[in-house]
Amino acid sequence: MTILKDIMTVSIILFAVIDILGSIPVLVDIKSKTGTIHTTKATYTAGFIMLLFLLIGESLLNFIGIDVASFAVAGSIVIFLIAIEMILGVTIFKSEGGVASNASIVPIAFPLIAGAGTLTTILSLKSQYSHVTVGMGIVLNLLIVYIVLKFVPFLEQKLGKGGIDVLRRIFGILLLAIAIKLFKTNL
Repeated sequence: MTILKDIMTVSIILFAVIDILGSIPVLVDIKSKTGTIHTTKATYTAGFIMLLFLLIGESLLNFIGIDVASFAVAGSIVIFLIAIEMILGVTIFKSEGGVASNASIVPIAFPLIAGAGTLTTILSLKSQYSHVTVGMGIVLNLLIVYIVLKFVPFLEQKLGKGGIDVLRRIFGILLLAIAIKLFKTNL
């Protein structure tokens, strides 16, 4: 019974940090720019990054001479730029050829889903729970991420252009605040 409780605790913590529901306006915005989101590719890529980070993240960062705080600051800058795009309606991230495919990896899989906050949280959870427990929490969250990504077109249709525009700006401001908090905390 304790292991199930631990898996649920880890899952809830990761769910709050990943905040896939709060990312819906960002996802809708990316989908409108790229035409489609490759749900499976984004989910697998985010899962690979998170599980890899669970297993060797801290060692990898230490090996290349990057501390967790610097990694979090770098992620906060990318999140900051995404927020600026959402608020001001400008395009900062440009990609040539294969736009939807690339967008499914950057910025959706990383840093939106498996961003600095998520990866830092995984390192923190790893110090309190077993690798298996954290891994199960990651897998449960990936299932939720997959379902939300699959329903982005439906949500886009239901919200309409005006609703999406309002949500994009509101969540852009929230995302900006999260980026600034992440930046300040780790600076």
